[in-house]
Amino acid sequence: MSQIDQMDIRDTLAPLWHTKADTARKALNRLGICMKHAAALGLDVDLQATEKAKALLGRSRHATKNIPAMDWRDVPDFYASLEEPTVTHLALRLLILTGLRSAPVRFLREEHVDQDTLTVPADLMKGRIGAVSDFRVPLSVEAQRVIGLAIPFARNGFLFPSVRKGVISDATMSRLMERRGMAERPHGFRSSLRTWLAEATDAPHEVAETTLGHVVGGSVERAYRRKDYLEQRRALLERWAGHVTGGDGQVVRLANA
Repeated sequence: MSQIDQMDIRDTLAPLWHTKADTARKALNRLGICMKHAAALGLDVDLQATEKAKALLGRSRHATKNIPAMDWRDVPDFYASLEEPTVTHLALRLLILTGLRSAPVRFLREEHVDQDTLTVPADLMKGRIGAVSDFRVPLSVEAQRVIGLAIPFARNGFLFPSVRKGVISDATMSRLMERRGMAERPHGFRSSLRTWLAEATDAPHEVAETTLGHVVGGSVERAYRRKDYLEQRRALLERWAGHVTGGDGQVVRLANA
């Protein structure tokens, strides 16, 4: 560690800096953490090496692209096309209905489900920075039906197992959409749901954000407001389920939100 300087870091990350910027930035940040740890152990390291390397690399020319998302008005037709009782179709349906990321759906276990509520372990909730608790997800009647259809496929407790071992991969659902010639990807359905919440409901910002599993407010605010808006989110996701299964998707009002 004491032999690493900014030139080494620059030369290593230069091939990625303008093509895979997120990967390069993560590597740079993690290297900085390692060097701080090395310094704490008493090693002679340059704690400014990563910042110097960043200055040498310059501004990244990589343009971040958002994951293509389906217009919420088009989701019902796609949902209806997932008519086969297969692991992939059922996983995609549940992902759409809950607004969850891929991992909580793919690694869903039978014990995570308690009647009309799904509890996602904290370690599966990417993006909930500052949150250490599990995340409760209200299950619409349709979501409960999908889970019921998935239970016969369960292996080693996982509802969406892979053909060989473990669970289906993140790419499995993406490939289904790719084979259909679609630009959209599974993660984009979170944007579809969020846009629907904004355009077709009067859900308060904090309720809408919590529906997507986002942590809202600072640590002090969260300490005083220990709510996850479960029942408000239940009403919203039930209405969302009604829309994706062929409902009209009209504006829904929240009582006592």
